[in-house]
Amino acid sequence: MRLRKKWMGLVCSLLVTASLTAGCVGGAAETTDNAATTGSSGEGASSAAPKFNEAGMPIVNEPIELTFFTGLAETNGNVPFEERLVYREMEQISKMKINFQLIPFSALTEKRNLALANGDYPDAFFTARVPAADLMRYGSQGVFVQLDELLEQYAPNLTALMEKYPALRKALTMPDGHIYSMPTFYDPEFLPMLIGTPLWIKQDWLTTLGLEEPKTIEEYYNFLKAVKQTDINGNGQPDEIPYSGVGVGPLIDQLKGAWGVGNRGLGHKFVDVDPETNELRFFRTSQNYKEVLEFVEKLYDEGLIDKDIFTQDSKTMFAKGAQELLATTINPNPSTQFNGENYIGLGALKGPHGDQLYSHIKVPMVWPGAFAITDKNEHPEATVRWMDHFYSEEGATLFFMGKEGESYTKSADGTLEFADGIKNHPDGLTLDQALTDYVSWMGGSYPGYVKVNWFKGSESLPEAIEAGNKAAPHQVGELWYNFNYTETETEFMSTVGSDIHTYIDEMEAKFINGSVPFSEWDKYVNTIQGMGVDEYLNVYKAALDRYNGNQ
Repeated sequence: MRLRKKWMGLVCSLLVTASLTAGCVGGAAETTDNAATTGSSGEGASSAAPKFNEAGMPIVNEPIELTFFTGLAETNGNVPFEERLVYREMEQISKMKINFQLIPFSALTEKRNLALANGDYPDAFFTARVPAADLMRYGSQGVFVQLDELLEQYAPNLTALMEKYPALRKALTMPDGHIYSMPTFYDPEFLPMLIGTPLWIKQDWLTTLGLEEPKTIEEYYNFLKAVKQTDINGNGQPDEIPYSGVGVGPLIDQLKGAWGVGNRGLGHKFVDVDPETNELRFFRTSQNYKEVLEFVEKLYDEGLIDKDIFTQDSKTMFAKGAQELLATTINPNPSTQFNGENYIGLGALKGPHGDQLYSHIKVPMVWPGAFAITDKNEHPEATVRWMDHFYSEEGATLFFMGKEGESYTKSADGTLEFADGIKNHPDGLTLDQALTDYVSWMGGSYPGYVKVNWFKGSESLPEAIEAGNKAAPHQVGELWYNFNYTETETEFMSTVGSDIHTYIDEMEAKFINGSVPFSEWDKYVNTIQGMGVDEYLNVYKAALDRYNGNQ
């Protein structure tokens, strides 16, 4: 590899007289600080203290400095990353100083595209949401470094995850057979994290109405109807809202499993597998999916869905929740979003034909392009080792929790908790605000490994864990990770595919709000078919075949 040769040449040029000998060609280098090291020596070469260590800490014996193009969430505050505990600590143990070029997420896509187009980019992209299409495009051009060999040699933690979860390697591998990035990876066994946003229901309102927790679509409908007809909050006004959210998409995604569609998870919102034929199915035009939309239209028509569902933002919806108006809603957790009390998460609801599938499960590899190394990086081996540390238990704990005794405590049973000064900040800061002096994961999109042991977001709260336990018996059996497309396929999906997606989204909203009657369904399906669904499925099939072949 060109960069590796460049690096090795640099190492060799730094050879000085010392008590240790190492070879510039062949041979195994000696170790220092109990770590294997890279180095080289020819016959009669002078001895040296190698700069790069293949294992252990520090990663390098002589400090190096790198710059990362870095996305910044609005909720992540304004504290420079260099000043946060996680990176100060990492610099101390690794001897690698990272300078972070912080780019707000609101401008991230534009700035990233411009940097890649004009060649004005630094050593790596970190928390930068590089899409798979760009990984493929710029990887093939040599802008992003091929990581295949580097991961095998210097990333034991991520490599171990790929061996444990083969679908991770499949999803990271581009159509040319190479890996160009290190991802955001959620533990596949951490189901509440993969669910992310359950369908929450107010348990005390169920009790008031004398109803059991809904287990079927019909029971859920009956609860919503009862809320609409009852002044549960006792203020004399019909202001209770049976269901509210931001758009109808999240509700459809939660309910569609009751009709058996979406059986490969949320990463594939248009295509799944027909259980009767075992063939790919464009399920958004299927009879079962039509029934999903008809049910949601019924809820909307009867006033069981917030009339503002198509226009309100999360801030408006949370304000309604804070007023104790919401019977059911979908978000990470009502208690953390709007101080909502007495909400429990529902499991998979059984549908009218006996289907009971919890299909609202995200792909464990959320951001494939969370971290990518560029051809300007003179230390790719060290950079891979730096990033791989955060996929280990020790590194992930540092990344998400900070430092024991300073930002978190550990109980006798090993449970980690943020320090009281963070959870109950003396200045009244929220948890996210209080954490900005210590860590940088707030707002998401980071590279790393998320596991319940060290992740203390809303998904790890007891009510979220319980929602995951309910969903588990009926969760998607075969969860597809992301598919990656060739440049030709990407062109098709970004043009014809995008047009199909847009048309479907617009028409589904019209079916639900009643502006287009369901008597127009067949015409609608024929229109989509004429837009190129057959070719869409051919592209999907090619991507699926590659995915299954990436071992």
